[in-house]
Amino acid sequence: MKFTVHTIETAPPAAQADLQAARKANGFIPNLLGIMAEASIALKAYMEMSELLGKSGFTPVERQVMMIAGSVTNECGYCIAAHSTLAVKVRMPPPVLAALRDGNTLPDAKLEALRSFVSEVVSTRGRVSDARIQSFLDAGYTRANVLEVVFGAAMKTLSNYTNHMAETPVDAAFAPQTWTANALAGA
Repeated sequence: MKFTVHTIETAPPAAQADLQAARKANGFIPNLLGIMAEASIALKAYMEMSELLGKSGFTPVERQVMMIAGSVTNECGYCIAAHSTLAVKVRMPPPVLAALRDGNTLPDAKLEALRSFVSEVVSTRGRVSDARIQSFLDAGYTRANVLEVVFGAAMKTLSNYTNHMAETPVDAAFAPQTWTANALAGA
């Protein structure tokens, strides 16, 4: 089903201020946010979740590892392209980004612990063992980080599922990082 990628002018009134804020923050309105504007609560929730994620205990690179790992597990090309673009901006090492996008083991042990934990949380819908949680903690993360991963999974559920249903077109700004599920074929 096709969804409208709203502009400020076409969005429902309740979403217009949030789209204006998105344009001010990004220089454009990402297509995901234009689609979410159809339901102003979805748009507001995603924007507020994004802001809250920045207050987590994760570094900028770790936040992008979390967002990309969740999106790879959910096979969301739009979010992988968007977050890969952000990963480049926060100076994620290229070998880490390449492995992450391919669903492969990361060359950094701590980031790999995060990637694999996020992937397991998403794929098991949070049903991870105490031993698995302990191995995440042993890699240098905290109990707060465990719950922040759950928060990230919720955020990716909102955006990834929206993109799946809406078939969100990748923005020109994210196009250099376009990704398809075929990338996982070699993983």
